[in-house]
Amino acid sequence: MRRPHIRSRRLAIALAVSTAATLTAGAAVAAPAAPAAPSAAGAPSLVAAARAAAYAHSATTGVSQQDALKATDTLVDPDGRRHVRFVRLHRGLPVLGGDLVVHLGADSAYQGVTRAARHRVDLPATDPKLSAGQAATKAAAAAQGTAGEPQLVVDAREGRTALAYQVQVTDSRTAEAGGARTVVVDATTGSVLSNVPVNDPFLSPSVLRKLRQRGERSTPKPGAAATPTAPSKSTAGRFPARATGTGASLFVGTVPLSTTQTAKNAFVLRDGTRGNTETRDAGGKELEKFIGAKPLTNGTNRWGDGTTANRATAAVDAQFGITSTLDFYKKTFGRNGIKNDGAGAHALVHYGKNVGNAFWSSDCGCMLYGDGDGQLFSKPLVVLDVTGHELTHGVVDATANLQPTRVDAEGRQFGEPGALNESLADIFGSAVEFATNNPKNPPNYLMGENLGLAQKFLRRLDEPSLDKLEGAVDYWSKDTYDTEVHAGSGVSSHAFYLLAEGSGKKTIGKVAYNSHTYDGSKVTGIGRDKATAIFYRALTRYMVSTTDFHDARTATLQAAKDLYGANSTAYKTVDRAWAAVNVTAANAPTR
Repeated sequence: MRRPHIRSRRLAIALAVSTAATLTAGAAVAAPAAPAAPSAAGAPSLVAAARAAAYAHSATTGVSQQDALKATDTLVDPDGRRHVRFVRLHRGLPVLGGDLVVHLGADSAYQGVTRAARHRVDLPATDPKLSAGQAATKAAAAAQGTAGEPQLVVDAREGRTALAYQVQVTDSRTAEAGGARTVVVDATTGSVLSNVPVNDPFLSPSVLRKLRQRGERSTPKPGAAATPTAPSKSTAGRFPARATGTGASLFVGTVPLSTTQTAKNAFVLRDGTRGNTETRDAGGKELEKFIGAKPLTNGTNRWGDGTTANRATAAVDAQFGITSTLDFYKKTFGRNGIKNDGAGAHALVHYGKNVGNAFWSSDCGCMLYGDGDGQLFSKPLVVLDVTGHELTHGVVDATANLQPTRVDAEGRQFGEPGALNESLADIFGSAVEFATNNPKNPPNYLMGENLGLAQKFLRRLDEPSLDKLEGAVDYWSKDTYDTEVHAGSGVSSHAFYLLAEGSGKKTIGKVAYNSHTYDGSKVTGIGRDKATAIFYRALTRYMVSTTDFHDARTATLQAAKDLYGANSTAYKTVDRAWAAVNVTAANAPTR
């Protein structure tokens, strides 16, 4: 087993001694705290207070006078407690793995910090031995593509402090659909420190290879025959105006769609009620920018015909999936958009040629859907839980920004932070299904059940090891330090399911589940709503880029204490659920 890198950069939730009792004795909150956007009133003074606290408490925050802090998120709880997430500059250079969250009380007094790097970042000089041109050449060779302009950074990941170049490489032959990769090259030695795909695929290289080796062809489960009904008319007297149309989808039947009317008989698939969320047609091209795609328009406000013969059909599923995901986050957590900035989300359908996958692109800020490779997948992967999963990667990008510890030459990602990222995407992707409750796409704890795989699903939360395609695991062991991220995701997904539903046999909806525990213990669930609230709060307040499974246990315990109290059933069940997947305080790795 390859020696894991994450051990030297474990997360810390450090509480100031004088204020630790505040978190313990604070009043329990019966519902998840509503987030406040960074632009909310009072945010500048809040950021200033958190920044000042970070410098004043440098012994616990690890922030030095050579560091500058840039706020990326501010959250204010109903009881007044505040949480400010920062990325760091050291001697003017961005620090990879330097992120932290500063926690303040309602009176702005420092209460603690959650930090990615446990060591102090101290770089004596910022003069590289390697030229930018040399770094670009090395990055292009590593990612087998075209290198962009190198940027000097400080790499504080894996316990090091190294001057490095970060290079975006496009048209990579090591990435599906010729995608981009981010390569980090040591500016002193020239060694490649990391090489990570920019776009996150739903189907990993491992599972695609295995499916093709088996000669498997998917038989997707479509929704009932869909026929667009007569759309309601816009009541606005001027254009553009908001309108309501209907769509005939591949997977969810006939659905209503909020659209934009641009003239008397002209409509575009853009939702002005949700931050101008829009789906466009990439025309079979591997576009890097949403603006380069063709807007979807028609004169009737009826979209698609339920078959792939109509190019708008896939767009119906995509638009419905995106708006359903946005609605879930807003109604459940008060999160307004993927980045909590009020902006809508975008999607490109018909992306590339023979692309049998779906991706979240952090650069584009949009979903990318291929039409299928014509062999394994004959239809686009525009299913609801795929969209919920991938857009949740966008939420993770905007919050904890969980990163894999390494990526191999085939593009497979490894390590617990990356596995936790995949797990959260499955957890909230499943939650999107439950919140949407579409009768043609019944909610469950299965992922990718409509893709038509022989296995009947891609992953599942109740007993992850039933997934034989990716070799998912039910329980934590030291091997998960360096397990492929989709396989390793089973640990925290299983913990979530146990927290929500408990152990043992049960039927939910029309699906039978039977969740076992590592130690044979019985776990009684607290319900999906409370479990989801705890995991969301942990993600947005107590997770950072290097959070592993033991850190996630600590984060969810803190979240449960915040929401329901340290003596609550919820808090105690969080502890039992993690123990049931073999994540305990006793077996936590030495920091």
